[in-house]
Amino acid sequence: MKSSLPLTSLNHISIVCKSVERSLDFYQNVLGFCPIRRPGSFDFNGAWLFSYGIGIHLLQAENPEDLSEKKEINPKDNHISFQCESMVAVERKLKEMSIDYVQRRVEEGGIFVDQLFFHDPDGFMVEICNCDNLPLVPLGADSPRVCARVGVPFKKNQQSHQQPQIVQCHPTTINVKEDCSLCM
Repeated sequence: MKSSLPLTSLNHISIVCKSVERSLDFYQNVLGFCPIRRPGSFDFNGAWLFSYGIGIHLLQAENPEDLSEKKEINPKDNHISFQCESMVAVERKLKEMSIDYVQRRVEEGGIFVDQLFFHDPDGFMVEICNCDNLPLVPLGADSPRVCARVGVPFKKNQQSHQQPQIVQCHPTTINVKEDCSLCM
């Protein structure tokens, strides 16, 4: 078995912005992130935000006019995804805010996942979904494993339809986490 890097969680994503102020407004008022202090030693404009166990670092583009405009919402583009409690409430709020979005539905073995895709002010893709509906089933390993979201031992090709619980995936151990981390 190969040894991977000793990581614990996703810390942040960085997004280069045409306007940090405009993006700051979007990430606060649309997605609910809170601004946090960023090191004063940085010699460039930016902002840090935090919520849902993840940070977003906004970086002012050196040449904002050189950033390309993304008009088409393409669900297969790079994106960050957030789990939600109510897809209906999210869709209603996006309509109230006049934010264009694309809706998709994925089906796997009778389980449905709904997705809404939209852009931030700089064209970075955001997805909102109910992806916790799908069980996470590890690929390849012959040994029993416990996998994220369900505290049930999984064997290859076994699925569970129980209420999701956030766990970390390790051979023969269960570690419940407050954040949604998965290690395979």
